[in-house]
Amino acid sequence: MLARLFSKGKKRQGLEKPALVSFVVVVYDMQLQAENTVRSLLPGYQRGVSGDEYEVIIVENASSRLMREDFLQTLPGNFRYVLRRDPEPSPVGAINAGAEQAKGDCICVMIDGARMLTPGVVRHIIMGHRAAGNAIVAVPGYHLGSELQQEAVSSGYSAEVERELLASIAWPDDGYRLFDIACFSGSSAPGFFLPNSESNCISIPVRVWQALGGYDPQFDLPGGGLVNLDMYKRVCEFPGVQHLVLHGEGSFHQFHGGVTTGGKDPKMRDDYIDNSKRQYRVLRGEEFSSPVTDPIYLGSIHPAVQRFLHDSALRALNAGGRGSVA
Repeated sequence: MLARLFSKGKKRQGLEKPALVSFVVVVYDMQLQAENTVRSLLPGYQRGVSGDEYEVIIVENASSRLMREDFLQTLPGNFRYVLRRDPEPSPVGAINAGAEQAKGDCICVMIDGARMLTPGVVRHIIMGHRAAGNAIVAVPGYHLGSELQQEAVSSGYSAEVERELLASIAWPDDGYRLFDIACFSGSSAPGFFLPNSESNCISIPVRVWQALGGYDPQFDLPGGGLVNLDMYKRVCEFPGVQHLVLHGEGSFHQFHGGVTTGGKDPKMRDDYIDNSKRQYRVLRGEEFSSPVTDPIYLGSIHPAVQRFLHDSALRALNAGGRGSVA
């Protein structure tokens, strides 16, 4: 399959010169959700950009639910697909393998292939990097549904319910309507104006990526433990970077039976979180804490985002400052 994808009709037009941003999307055991994520990265859905301004590298760790070859064959020339048949339990190997193939000046990591994007993400990431060469650009995270999926599953939330939600907004006709059927994810729950613990769509200049050595392979737990939080913190605190937040865009988590959001036994989930925190303490010598930055906010605000802007402002006012969360 890979040979056909790279050789038959897949001339990568427009990429003779390096793409500005290389998106690395990691997929494992989430066929339908991954296809939605990839659709949300296509030129056409993404507004105001062409395929020669970015590339997408899909890295799939082998499972019983691989992405469909007939779907992959429809992708344009700025998309590439890599299948890893003997993957590690952690996604770190897949992320770093994708980054090694990146041709862009910046690497944007989507550690969870079940994350759909709004239509201005690519354009505003590119805009952010062009505005400031030292920028790291982060997209806030959301869960589809009215409450966190790990909580909603106990009252019947499922992939089938989610499909009905997406049908109710006629996705993908207007990707900004995702805000109408979503809530902040746990890591973005403090809102736009207080420290967040991670971004599931974060774009990093290659020089910063190389200086940090990419994602740390010592985070070897299934799902990666706190590896994405670790990278977010290291990137935001890297000397000389400017933290940009796309508060008018979003990365939306789809239900797929994941390690922390899939409705597994609550004790198993709590044990996993405890083990993840323990591993972080061993590797970094301290408890994890969200990076405190002075971000620049970039982009326009769709009307559907206004309720999240309002909630974020209230949280910041109630907290009395940037450094704590009420």
